[in-house]
Amino acid sequence: MKQPEISILIVEDEEMVRINLEDFLQDEGFEVKSVSSGEAGLEILSKAAFSTVVADMRLPGIDGNTFIKNAKKIQPNLNVVIHTGSTFYSVPRELREIGITQEQVLLKPLSDMSILSRLILKLERGQGAEVRGSGSEVRGTGSEVRG
Repeated sequence: MKQPEISILIVEDEEMVRINLEDFLQDEGFEVKSVSSGEAGLEILSKAAFSTVVADMRLPGIDGNTFIKNAKKIQPNLNVVIHTGSTFYSVPRELREIGITQEQVLLKPLSDMSILSRLILKLERGQGAEVRGSGSEVRGTGSEVRG
């Protein structure tokens, strides 16, 4: 189903994860572009508008936290989904201060990729980040996406 006017930028250095995310979100009807570094993400954000960014935290060059902080300076209304393999990741104060919450963090691997599209749609509708589902969906205990 086509998602009107929802464009997503994926910032993920692991090629297979990036391809899986891009393919899934395109199949869900979103406009999707992807890059492999935070620097490339900031460059594309300075040239084109996006609704949402899905960002990894462990990136070559600038890390995901720095990328998000700078991305929100370029596009203040940008929605953010953090997609990380770090089970100990906690949203730092500097990101909480710009409105990023722990509910916007999805852990790799996702057992159900639809939780990602549901989270994006909730953020797009301005309904906050809480997404209903089992803990395993949010915690990412499946094997569809590795990283």
